[in-house]
Amino acid sequence: MRRTALVLFSGGQDSTTCLAWALTNYDYVETIGFNYGQRHVIELECRKNILSAIKVKFPAWAEKLGPDHILDMKLLSEITDTAMTSSKAIQMEQNGLPNTFVPGRNLLFFNFAAAVAYRRDLRSLVGGMCETDYSGYPDCRDNTLKSLQVTLSLGMEMPLVIETPLMWLDKAQTWRMAVDLGGKELLEIVRDLSHTCYLGDRQSQHEWGYGCGSCPACELRKSGFENFSRETQS
Repeated sequence: MRRTALVLFSGGQDSTTCLAWALTNYDYVETIGFNYGQRHVIELECRKNILSAIKVKFPAWAEKLGPDHILDMKLLSEITDTAMTSSKAIQMEQNGLPNTFVPGRNLLFFNFAAAVAYRRDLRSLVGGMCETDYSGYPDCRDNTLKSLQVTLSLGMEMPLVIETPLMWLDKAQTWRMAVDLGGKELLEIVRDLSHTCYLGDRQSQHEWGYGCGSCPACELRKSGFENFSRETQS
């Protein structure tokens, strides 16, 4: 039986690495992205560039890669008030969560992805969620997604598997995974074409990629790359 997957592909470092992982481990892969009114909407443009580069650099993966889907979910920005969907300072809230947390975002993403997977007969959903470099997002936790996998499978009357290949990796290990999967070519795609910065900065280029260099996403990406570089040189 052909193994099929739908990758939740934002255009960031983690989802790009997960896409490479899926293309290595599955026979057929489609991608899905979401326009939810995010402050860093530039990531949607980055998605296109990454997909084009992968098709050129990795012909074997290109043969497995199917259609890309973009869903309009701007309603999220209308019903939430977060630093990811409006121009406000990034800070911690009284409940202990960062104000970059968009309530229900990943839960909704997986629900809509499951609906697309049902229509397209894709049996696995792949996401870049991670607990090791934990951002404080409860919808990134392993238990949350295991529970959701059961709910989606029951609700769709179709066995669905949620795969999270980065769940127990730190950011340095995520950089290493990219190299293990696609060598220098994939490392360059992740570094130069993917976007992680919460503020949407594509003007400032660093050794680890583009970004403001000071938001939590940039700091995590930077420290991970530095640790990865040290491990590579030792």
